[in-house]
Amino acid sequence: MNYRNLEEEIKALELGLPPLENDGFIGGRLSPEDATLVLLPVPWEATVSFGEGTASAPEAIKLASHQLDVENYHYIKPYSAGISMLESDKNIKKLSSKARKKAIKVIEALENEKNDKKALKFVNEASKTLNSFVYEKSLEQIKNGKFVAVVGGDHSCPLGLIKALNDTLDEEFGILHVDAHHDLREAYEGFIYSHASIFYNVLNECDKVSRLVQVGIRDYSKEESQRMQNLGEKGACLYDTAMQSQLASGKSLEELFSFYIEKLPQNVYLSIDIDGLEPLNCPNTGTPVPSGLRYGELEHLIFMIVKSGRNIIGFDLCEVGTSNDGFDENVGARVLYNLCGALLASQGKIEFR
Repeated sequence: MNYRNLEEEIKALELGLPPLENDGFIGGRLSPEDATLVLLPVPWEATVSFGEGTASAPEAIKLASHQLDVENYHYIKPYSAGISMLESDKNIKKLSSKARKKAIKVIEALENEKNDKKALKFVNEASKTLNSFVYEKSLEQIKNGKFVAVVGGDHSCPLGLIKALNDTLDEEFGILHVDAHHDLREAYEGFIYSHASIFYNVLNECDKVSRLVQVGIRDYSKEESQRMQNLGEKGACLYDTAMQSQLASGKSLEELFSFYIEKLPQNVYLSIDIDGLEPLNCPNTGTPVPSGLRYGELEHLIFMIVKSGRNIIGFDLCEVGTSNDGFDENVGARVLYNLCGALLASQGKIEFR
């Protein structure tokens, strides 16, 4: 790619011309060196439990973003602060494909009350390789003074970024996690770094994470709900059924969300699994679950964090599916751009209204 500097990037994007096929996110071609926010694509889906396709999401989201107009209601010219998306790593995608085939063998063995230890070992080692890759790439950008976000991939992808933030920040931080699932299982199906175990692993490996607040949860195990309860003051969860009941009883969205946002510390990491939304918005995500947040409710939740004066220090967007009509990735691209705007606004890099 022929990179542009920030001045050239702003001028090109404000012309509103159709992007070229090989252009980056929102049609940009900004050099990562000139960016404030660097997006790290992670084409990974080794341990998905049901539907596949999220390994193709980073590239699909990038292409779908070419249909976005870059002005935003809440965030004033997010692109003007400098957003750059790195190229996907082909070796990681190849490793994901190999690990996925092994994972299927593991799952099929379990379904027949057997074990495939060799295949399981391969998947777990591959996941460690993935975690190291994301950690090193994130650390490199953070040390260069950049904010970093992960574009997945399944929800195991962001562990390396969260660990990089954990190892470089002086202060503790909280996580706001939007999802249909708790993702608090221990080594689900034998996979140590399963998409269903991301926050079990985060809480065990990241000592600066002081609070985990979850929103939209509606499909979970006894193990996970007990683990959330055991977190005590360190955890809080707005279950989807409770949210829908309170909204139906006349409570406002502002009231509901404010209670949980107030539990977050000053520094906040956002982890957004697209299946936190209603399946209408993400029909091809790997594990869709009825109900969930409307698109506008998610948008408002994110904006409320910005308005609260908290600092968004990083984020991930995971589990976006891919489809023939491009709908899922179109929604994913719009969620991603809103997340970019929110981080940049919270850090004073752009204004918001």
